[in-house]
Amino acid sequence: MTSARPRIVVTRAIAEPAMDLLRETGDVWRPEPDRQLPAEELHTAVAGADAIVSTLADRVDGALADAAGRRLRVIASVAVGYDNADVRALADRGVVFTNTPGVLTDATADLTFGLLLSVTRRLGEGERLLRARRPWRFHLGFLLGTGLQGKTLGIVGLGQIGQAVARRALAFGMDIAYTGRRRAPADVERELRARHLPFAELLRTADVVSLHCPLTPETRHLIDAEALATMKPAAYLLNTTRGPVVDEAALARALREGVIAGAGLDVFEREPEVEPGLLDLDNVALAPHLGSATVETRTEMALLAARNVVSVLRGEGPITEVKA
Repeated sequence: MTSARPRIVVTRAIAEPAMDLLRETGDVWRPEPDRQLPAEELHTAVAGADAIVSTLADRVDGALADAAGRRLRVIASVAVGYDNADVRALADRGVVFTNTPGVLTDATADLTFGLLLSVTRRLGEGERLLRARRPWRFHLGFLLGTGLQGKTLGIVGLGQIGQAVARRALAFGMDIAYTGRRRAPADVERELRARHLPFAELLRTADVVSLHCPLTPETRHLIDAEALATMKPAAYLLNTTRGPVVDEAALARALREGVIAGAGLDVFEREPEVEPGLLDLDNVALAPHLGSATVETRTEMALLAARNVVSVLRGEGPITEVKA
């Protein structure tokens, strides 16, 4: 008599190569049609699961693990950040939690720089003008933006994505400064010609501040009205990490009143809602959480999550475990 195949619950649609890998290992369930399940429905859906493949939109905690039951062995998140997960509660229940580091680094760095170019060169304003069919003529003062050469990029959190953004900035002739809880390795500082600065000094001196720190209780509203007032009036803020790192209402006021020159945002404090005060401003570039949104990257993220599930279910251990 053969043993039952593992039950694998996938909370949202993921790339088919990853689904194929999961189907080879167990019986896979996902919502049809694809939609975000409310917590009550999700808890019902995971009952009896051996593994769950989740996304950032899912609350991954002890309640979810309890709803799945004693068979649950692994929850694989298709994301790098895990501020939506209670890793300690999962570990206490013997559930492995994994993420997908590394594979979205370049895609997120590209998007970060895209937002920077969009806001500094006023690309969004120009496109809105044309799409509105408003009359225009070229002249030497028309939609003047700001160049990047010789400017200082201040990175908050010089991890993999922060380093990738710095490399792109070097190609544009920018100088690199960074801040964080600890110094980067000496070889990284040398490669990027990066100066380590205290947070307040980085805010005072950088022409562009780019956020790449995780969301923690300490970094929630790290950029508030006081921090924005510390920045240069000609400075720009970029956020492609987590929305709540920035006080959006304070940012909208700062942009409206000229406290800083502009901002580029891919993440928001109350996603999918956006602070209404931001939507009417031309000096902010907005994207709907597209940091990792390339076919190649999202496929690799899903595959890594699937490989984590398969490896744990086979008794080989996780590939990219997040420790409590």
